[in-house]
Amino acid sequence: MTTEFKYRAFISYAHSDEKWAAWLHRALETYRVPKYLVGEPTDFGPVPARIAPIFRDRDELSTATSLGDVLTQALVDSACQIVICSPAAAKSRWTNEEILTFKKLGRSDRIFCLIVDGEPGVSDDPARADEECFPPALIYEIGDDGELTDRRGEPIAADARKGKDNKHNARLKLIAGMLGVGFDALRQREHQRRQRRLAVLAAAAFVGMAITSGLAVTAYLARIDAEQQRNRAQIEAETARQTTQFMVDLFKVSDPSEALGNSITAREILDKGAERINSELNEQPETQATLMDTMGTVYTSLGLYPEAVRLVDRSLLKRRAMFGNEHHEVAASLAHLGEVQTLNADYVAAEKNLRDSLAVRRTLFGNLSDEVADSATSLAEVLQKQGNFDGARGLILEALGIRRELRESPHETIAASLEDLGLNYYDQGQYSDAVHSLKNAVLMRRQLHGDTHPSLAEALNNLAFALEDVDEMGEAESLYEEALDIKRRVLGDRHPEVAYGLNNIAGVYRMLDDPDAAVAAFREALEIYKENFGDKHPEIAVTLGNLALTFYGQGERHMAIELERQSLAMYRELLGQEHPATASTSANLGYWLVGEGDYVEAESLLLKSLEVRRKTLGGDHPQTAGTMSVLASLFVETERFDEALEYARNAREVLGLNLPADHWRVAAAQHFEGLALAGLGDFDNAEALLLAGFEGLENAPVPGLAEKGREELVQFYVNWNMPERAAEFSTKQ
Repeated sequence: MTTEFKYRAFISYAHSDEKWAAWLHRALETYRVPKYLVGEPTDFGPVPARIAPIFRDRDELSTATSLGDVLTQALVDSACQIVICSPAAAKSRWTNEEILTFKKLGRSDRIFCLIVDGEPGVSDDPARADEECFPPALIYEIGDDGELTDRRGEPIAADARKGKDNKHNARLKLIAGMLGVGFDALRQREHQRRQRRLAVLAAAAFVGMAITSGLAVTAYLARIDAEQQRNRAQIEAETARQTTQFMVDLFKVSDPSEALGNSITAREILDKGAERINSELNEQPETQATLMDTMGTVYTSLGLYPEAVRLVDRSLLKRRAMFGNEHHEVAASLAHLGEVQTLNADYVAAEKNLRDSLAVRRTLFGNLSDEVADSATSLAEVLQKQGNFDGARGLILEALGIRRELRESPHETIAASLEDLGLNYYDQGQYSDAVHSLKNAVLMRRQLHGDTHPSLAEALNNLAFALEDVDEMGEAESLYEEALDIKRRVLGDRHPEVAYGLNNIAGVYRMLDDPDAAVAAFREALEIYKENFGDKHPEIAVTLGNLALTFYGQGERHMAIELERQSLAMYRELLGQEHPATASTSANLGYWLVGEGDYVEAESLLLKSLEVRRKTLGGDHPQTAGTMSVLASLFVETERFDEALEYARNAREVLGLNLPADHWRVAAAQHFEGLALAGLGDFDNAEALLLAGFEGLENAPVPGLAEKGREELVQFYVNWNMPERAAEFSTKQ
């Protein structure tokens, strides 16, 4: 392996094998080559001291049409290629293209395989073809013309599957191949290393015993420490006993007449318990703190967030006073407090507490732990709500990697991380990736929970939400209905999660042209939210906006605009001007004001929305492009056609990268671009764009957009002195 290459190896893998790619990348770059081998001549050149750097591409290729210059150059610059082989890799177009490109460089003998799933060489058997783990470019040799032949090759493979080489030996086999040395030499060297480490540990233990036995003071300190440990164990046991007894006593009803109704509710029991914690346990601070934290979690599960915040915050203060800052119970209270603050829309405080929890847990448990994964997940959620999607995705992927390393699939925590990843993809406009991840999460939830569980309902909601944006409305409606039915049965009719489900299904009713059903569902959701949160909460702002959209579609524009103004004011107060939700509501209100001819306020709202979306989401996000489309429509209305053309073209380009070509949002951008060209006198190119966008606008779920688009197309033909075409589209349905 000569020094002329920038990378020692290029790792090719399918997206679903990312965990394996991350493990292999780390395992190779941290490997130390035995000193006696360094500098030894091989067919690949002198053996290096290290086998870094290794190239591992992290970018998605779902919208690409070729590997591109960056990946092609990385392949050219790599001495070897390692292919992670699985059924997913065998079906991956891009993995196959990378192998073929590397073979065309004349380096077929430097391709090494790591089998992680499936079976090699079964593609010719129809009954087992889906198990094939080798991509076609691995199976077949390349000809002089650079194309694959029908001659089968013999790929060099290490096998990490259970019962095969195991991960350790598979890694050594790959390294031996890359270095051009014998596998046995490396394996023996690894064995000697382990034996030396064990010998050093044994010697250290022996020396430690000799020193300790000669020092009476050390023995005395050890006895003191042991006594402290026994005392600590007794305190913890007593805390557990008292906690258990308290919870048992809490559900003993001495006077049923105290209940407010015919039966005692969970809320009454909890409130009574909270009072007892304050009044009866002041002399037992550990028990008191534990119960406050536990009761706060129960309040959270019932959607009683302000009460939960108060209890968990008090638990945190007591635990810090007892244990200091770096203690596992303090980290737990920080995490619980941050999570409920997130639900209560106190994002700044939530972020601080969750960052503190994550830092303490990294110190106490190390990076590969359930506790770190949990805190990373909670922190990602609050970052996402603040519009920091890139920061959130990094934490989500870290949590997913930890959970896959620690657990066998299917598992509850892996499913949760898949949902988090899917929603992050959605928020960044990567809808096909979102649907893929969320479908996997739903499948795993069904495997784990059956068909009636709150976690399944949440997964169904998330998937349906993503399906709406790829125009799969029928499937989305079915999933929303199933989710809402689960939540009513499991959580009762007045839980905030039921209101969330009502919001979702009402949106589908609106899109399917059933406004009465939509309004009824939105109003019920508002009532439930206000019962739980009071008059101001982000979820209330969401529902007001949804209700406004429904009224606008019914032609009640003034009512819609008033509700949208209420929603925007609530977002500004609760989340601030720089939040994506505020920007979204500003854009929607701006669009409606364009229709009302209030161009000055509309332009101010839209420009602010564009500024915030560019800052928080980036210039290539579909929501950013959505604001540009609306600005283009405003500039058409005010006859500023050059500006309209610039914004419409930018919007169409961004949307074309993220959405299907026939999506209504793409059609809207085409329509506004066509109107701008018509205003500039370029009727031929304008007509092509207007016609291209016509069918997409007909399917647009935005109230009034299809009708307005039809009117503008008719007017275009009138202006171009083509009355027959104008008449055709004025009557076409």
